[in-house]
Amino acid sequence: MKLSSKNINDRADYVYDAIVVGGGAGGLSAAIYLARYGLKTLIVEKGKGRSFWMQELRNYVGVQATTPGRDIQKTGMDQALEWGADYLRGYVEEVIDEGDTFAVKVKVGKNDSIHPVLHSKYVIAASGIIDNLPQLDDMQNVFDYAGYTLHVCMICDGYDMWDQKAVLIAGNEGKMEAAFVLNWFTPYISVLTNGEFEVSDQMRHKLAEHGYPLYEAKIKRFLGEDHELSGVELEDGTVVEATTGLVNMGSQYHNDYLKGIADLEWDGENLVTDEWRQTTHPRIFAVGDLKKGLNQVSVAVADGTMAATKIWRTIRRAAPPRKWEEKVAELTAPIA
Repeated sequence: MKLSSKNINDRADYVYDAIVVGGGAGGLSAAIYLARYGLKTLIVEKGKGRSFWMQELRNYVGVQATTPGRDIQKTGMDQALEWGADYLRGYVEEVIDEGDTFAVKVKVGKNDSIHPVLHSKYVIAASGIIDNLPQLDDMQNVFDYAGYTLHVCMICDGYDMWDQKAVLIAGNEGKMEAAFVLNWFTPYISVLTNGEFEVSDQMRHKLAEHGYPLYEAKIKRFLGEDHELSGVELEDGTVVEATTGLVNMGSQYHNDYLKGIADLEWDGENLVTDEWRQTTHPRIFAVGDLKKGLNQVSVAVADGTMAATKIWRTIRRAAPPRKWEEKVAELTAPIA
């Protein structure tokens, strides 16, 4: 059922088996499995996550390469609802451990917001990350290329950069090291700092040894048409020719709502999990980009399956078995 500010009170005294925070590939996979296991499930989705911005899903088995991430999200959400999950568009502000259950505080609505508190036995953190992009005066100019020929994931899109003239836009000197991995796909790399940081002499020398030009002026705009990049114009007037690019400026993690849980182990901003995607808190799971590991749609989908199955197994093993009562009476009756 779709929930909103109009009907959220219908769930005020409801205890979900699991609340899934995030409606990307990992969260939807978890919700679909949970619902099909017959567990009471709620998806809370804030909207416009990382997978929403994927314009073409070129490396996911079984779908056309031109399938956008938002189509995967819509199909997955429709499936979750069909199997009986609830869905709420909102932003999870806080998760409080109450012992046997969690209190999950959600902000619903941008204007005249309400802040309902929902309850569940388990929480699956699937809220993911969002990649930092160059901040220009005209951000639409960035969005015209981001996810098309301006990429944020080398593992996802390295093949699509093969032997093209590429720009690497780095967020700090450490992020410039990506040039020496990107060169597996193309050696024609120009490195841009967007005027954000100083570059050491050691890094300058390393780039020069590989033949990678370094540009330190701020970016004015991206050039091209129909989402096809042709170059980058810098504020000093320089135009760097490029038909593709990799933005490596770090990411923002949507995990603040878990920072009040004392029992969680973190590796930087990633949650440490076991093979079932269970964190160091036994009733909190992390899937997709929030957990430590490889950030891929295919991995996130598997993460959701594992987390949901572990929750179901735990609940099932603690529940009394369902019996065919009529047959029990018949089969255990004394023989005359």
